[in-house]
Amino acid sequence: MSAEHVEQKSRIRLALLSIVAGATLLGLKYLSYVLSGSVALKSDAIESIVNVVAAIFALGAVVFAGQPADKEHPYGHGKIEHFSAAFEGGLISLAAVFILFEAAQGFIHGVELKNLGLGLAVNLFAGALNGLLGWYMLREGRRTRSKALEADGHHILSDFWTTVGIAAGLVAVKLTGFKWLDPLMAMVVGLLLAHTGFRLVKESSQALLDMEDPAMLTRVLEAMNRVRTGDIIALHEMRTFRSGRFTHVDIHIVVPEFYPVRQAHDLCEEFGKRALAEGAIEGEVHTHVDPCGRMYCDRCPLEACAIRQAPKTADGAFILEEATAEGPA
Repeated sequence: MSAEHVEQKSRIRLALLSIVAGATLLGLKYLSYVLSGSVALKSDAIESIVNVVAAIFALGAVVFAGQPADKEHPYGHGKIEHFSAAFEGGLISLAAVFILFEAAQGFIHGVELKNLGLGLAVNLFAGALNGLLGWYMLREGRRTRSKALEADGHHILSDFWTTVGIAAGLVAVKLTGFKWLDPLMAMVVGLLLAHTGFRLVKESSQALLDMEDPAMLTRVLEAMNRVRTGDIIALHEMRTFRSGRFTHVDIHIVVPEFYPVRQAHDLCEEFGKRALAEGAIEGEVHTHVDPCGRMYCDRCPLEACAIRQAPKTADGAFILEEATAEGPA
């Protein structure tokens, strides 16, 4: 069984865990609302509904993204994970609208709090479990390079901090007797969720539009510097885009102009594969081979060069500005 197959099974198990745990926590949070009558606790339960729906969608995204590239999807199916994260951000924003509406209703009509202590205790227990689940999902989502699971982990952790904030507010209600603090906390929760939803939609939309990722560019270039050989002279026109956990790199590689086509091709292909392995990056490198044209002698590290026209005087390390710039015609 390949390592990728093992990782895909792990992603599916994580998504199923998120669904089961989310449904259980939703039940506990709804119970806390029924026990207390708190609008803030109701808002927490509404967010948990979003957690469950988003986890179901994330499972579908993980399964679809795991399919290999085909004729209709030559770059694979990984972008569905970014779509899943954007969908989750939209759900969070919708939940924020409902919560703000409930908070406004609480301000206008007032709230009737019942057994606040017991309801708060149940909610805090559910929140603690949520915190553990969110931390685990975020860690494993990063380990398995699943954007959908990572977004789910971020959302669950934001839910945990929401629960902590609500608990602090309701403790203040219990100590002061100011019931208007309850809908106020619900309103704060709604605004925080709106911010989280906007951020998820923005980040996922950028990935869907193939916006360049400076951090990934730096990571790829650092790996290439570590594995380069003397006959990899220069790089230019490097571009990357993400498709879920896969990274596609397009790059022009300058090699000695006297190399036969087969030797230059094999050199660049092997260089790309070693760079991805060195950087622990799942993806592929598409290379375009350029002859040196005797324009890089001052930085060329190739010692056994019969056509060198100037001694090496400059540091030959690849730098981001040059690697991403257009090369000489």
